[in-house]
Amino acid sequence: MTRTAITSTTTTTTITTTPSGLRSFYLLRVVFSLVWVALVLTTSASLVSRDEPTVIAAVLLVVYPLWDAIATLLERRMAGTGTGTGTGTDTGTGTGTTNRVTVVNIALGLATTIGMIIAVFSTIGTALLVFGIWALLSGAIQLVVAIRRRRAVGAQWPMIISGGQSVLAGAVLAGMSASATSGLSTVAGYSAFGAFWFLVSVIALGKRGRSGH
Repeated sequence: MTRTAITSTTTTTTITTTPSGLRSFYLLRVVFSLVWVALVLTTSASLVSRDEPTVIAAVLLVVYPLWDAIATLLERRMAGTGTGTGTGTDTGTGTGTTNRVTVVNIALGLATTIGMIIAVFSTIGTALLVFGIWALLSGAIQLVVAIRRRRAVGAQWPMIISGGQSVLAGAVLAGMSASATSGLSTVAGYSAFGAFWFLVSVIALGKRGRSGH
């Protein structure tokens, strides 16, 4: 465990960051993503852009951004952000900015969940468009958070790569959503890559913890 003191201009808050806790949480995210991918591939892989989502596909599409919003909230609490008054301006670590960014990410996940609930009553193509836009924006947010968190926790390079990849994948998903040949199975690949990078993060954080720095 490492302890990082973060000082604000109006208040001093001691934040405990726990790489071991992040490792466990990242493993949970890996398991969720892999189960989600398996369900998509076994129940909905044949669905293409012009099809209407089945009930199972609709549930899977709605659950994914909702889980991401919940996971972001849990990770924010685990990392110690959001404690204290939250009224100061952090110095040096960017924690105040990270707090705001994670709040935006949670709001984005909830908004996407609502948008997906509407989209699943249309076509797979519409759902892919919503999913792609969300993946692009959430990837950009993940990129910002990982870059700032690396100072306090370290071993964030997998999340930086994952965030950049999410931006690119989201743009591709949104761009191909109108294609008659695009299918729901494409989002399974997106989630599988996300699971891979979370697993790499688990390994990287484990090595950092053993090295003691």
